[in-house]
Amino acid sequence: MSDTQPSVPATWRIVLAAILDFLTIFALGGYVIARLTGNLTETGFQLSGAPAVALFVLIIAYFVVLGRYMGGTIWQRILRARRPR
Repeated sequence: MSDTQPSVPATWRIVLAAILDFLTIFALGGYVIARLTGNLTETGFQLSGAPAVALFVLIIAYFVVLGRYMGGTIWQRILRARRPR
């Protein structure tokens, strides 16, 4: 019987996945919220007040729900950057 340790992903993959996840959810979530609330601009979107808070809540929910309950975020799965439990 051998004690095999689950492989731990490289730190750079974990950090890169977190950065890409944040940028992805910020861009997509921000665009969708801006489109729904009429806050699109010629160069993208500009959120303030309640729509900005909604985006902040969406970002937190993305990391908590996908990271904890769905087995990893999108970029954690793509880069195989999920730490073993």
